[in-house]
This record gives sequence, C-alpha cells and structure tokens, in this order.
Amino acid sequence: MGLEIIIFFGAILFGIFVYWTESKGNGLYRFFNKLFNSKELQMKVGNKKGFIYKQDLLPRVLFVAFTFLIVALIIQFLTPIAIFSSYYGISAFASAIFGTLIGTYVANFVLKSGEVIEEQSDSIEDVVKDSFNKGKEFLEDLTHKDVKVVQEAKKEIKEEPKAPEKSARERLKDKGLM
Repeated sequence: MGLEIIIFFGAILFGIFVYWTESKGNGLYRFFNKLFNSKELQMKVGNKKGFIYKQDLLPRVLFVAFTFLIVALIIQFLTPIAIFSSYYGISAFASAIFGTLIGTYVANFVLKSGEVIEEQSDSIEDVVKDSFNKGKEFLEDLTHKDVKVVQEAKKEIKEEPKAPEKSARERLKDKGLM
C-alpha cells in the first residue's frame, strides 16, 4: 500500500509537469496533427491545444491511459518486471493513471487562478484601498457620534428631574373608574 501511495503522488507531480510543459509549447501535438490530418483539417497557427492541455476529459483520459499502457507493455516485455501479472502491479498502474489525471487538473487550476489573479490585480488593489478608506470614515463617524451622544446624555443629566407622574391606578381612581 505504501508503494502505491508513493506512485500516486509521483503521478500527480508528473501530471502537473506534463500539463505545464504542454502549456508552454505543443510541438509534438502539432507534428502528429500535420502527420495525420490533411491541410484543411490541420490546426491553426495560434491554437495552443495539446494532448492534455486544453483537452476535454475523454481525450485526456484516453491519451494518459494509452501512454501508460504502452510504457507498461514495454516494461513488461523488455525487463523482468511483470506489471500485469499481479494485483499490486495493476493497482500501481491504475494509481499512476489516476494520479496523472488529477495532476493535470491541479495544474489547470493553478495556471487558471494565476491568470485570473494577474488580470484582477489592479481591481483588487482598488477594492482594498476603497475598503480601507471606508473603514477610516466609519471609525471617524463612530468617534464623532460617541462624543455627541455623551454630550446629550450630560445635558439630560443636568436638567432637573421631572415630577413623578401618577401611576395608572391613581389616574383611574381620579376619574372615578376604580
């Protein structure tokens, strides 16, 4: 179980690396695109799409699984390591595929959030400044209002106390209702 976890986290890092390198350039994908497609169907010059970068879920899963399958078959037949002959080998194989897919989505999230932060950095700075200024104004209003309230309370205290009013019972007696 420990080796599978190590393979899983290594595959996540591998997926992040693959996604990041494809986001920088997609030469291999362009090569295969030119090889397999006619002139009309080839991708445009500005298109950044790659095997993993900017792909939907299904093509991404197929590419990662197919790549790992080819690598596993090469290892199976050229070395004494038997990947597909035991549960542990198949489990490690599945962990590597799943970890790589998770790594590609983690890298997608990080790259997209970095782009959003760069685009919004000026507006975030303005929002922080505005909220800071509003906070200052609010504190000034509170301090001025507190002084006014204290002064009004002092005035009320200095005034002479009013004569105590009659209770409701006494008023009813005065009217003759009780």
